[in-house]
Amino acid sequence: HALAWKLADSCHVKKVFVAPGNAGTSAEPGVENLPIPADDIDALIGAAQAHQVDLTVVGPEAPLVNGIVDRFEDAGLPCFGPRSGPAQLEGSKSFTKAFLDRHGIPTASWQAFTDPDAARQYIESRPAPMVLKADGLAAGKGVIVAETQGQALGAVDEILVDQRFGGAGRRLVIEDFLEGEEISFICVASGTQVLPLATSQDHKAREAGDRGPNTGGMGAYSPAPRVDAELHRRIMDQVIHPTVHGLVEERIPYLGFLYAGLMIDAQGNPRVLEYNCRFGDPETQPILMRLRSDL
Repeated sequence: HALAWKLADSCHVKKVFVAPGNAGTSAEPGVENLPIPADDIDALIGAAQAHQVDLTVVGPEAPLVNGIVDRFEDAGLPCFGPRSGPAQLEGSKSFTKAFLDRHGIPTASWQAFTDPDAARQYIESRPAPMVLKADGLAAGKGVIVAETQGQALGAVDEILVDQRFGGAGRRLVIEDFLEGEEISFICVASGTQVLPLATSQDHKAREAGDRGPNTGGMGAYSPAPRVDAELHRRIMDQVIHPTVHGLVEERIPYLGFLYAGLMIDAQGNPRVLEYNCRFGDPETQPILMRLRSDL
């Protein structure tokens, strides 16, 4: 809704079509909902052609990982977002962790597993707390912070054995727990060119006081008070620029919104928790409300 609202506000835009849209977008001037699921790429291509759409902006992560930008570009339709190659930064946590290691970008120590017994042996060799993540897309809910080894062993069963997250849990990533303050750092990236947007923070835990399981986001605010000019520089120099240059080196250049979920420790060191290949939900709302210029 926030993205459609801001796009429709542009003097260069006559009409915004949203697929599938919601009750909020249906009430926005200059916006029309289309009853097409976000993952029906064939129907979306047909609608873009029928309505002579000049630019498609992809909101959710699943179509990006599944190659919607590749398909649109193959059909001669401009589409803003990463192709399926760089979208692996969100589609596979093990891909991301290996990419970070290859390019010297700071992140937590980690290992990936498909065998439950191997994962259990690793857990028994590591101190708690630790973080267990389903490798694939799980709508922001595939992360379990285990305070004890026993909780971690239970999470192995949930993810690898019981397949709580379906196909997203065919591979499990286990990483060291990082202490600090979490922030969201979102940029617009094209190749090695980067335009950082306002910083933000979201509330992940379901309940007040940072209690309960993680969610896709219970709300957000911007700016992030923790990020001063020096930390902003360090994030750009140590995380963002090495990421976009690394993607170019690996021949999967990035175009679109690039979201780095970062943990900032007490000494001001940023380390990557995750990447999202889209505007953050719910961070989009406060960032676009603060944006004075045309998106």
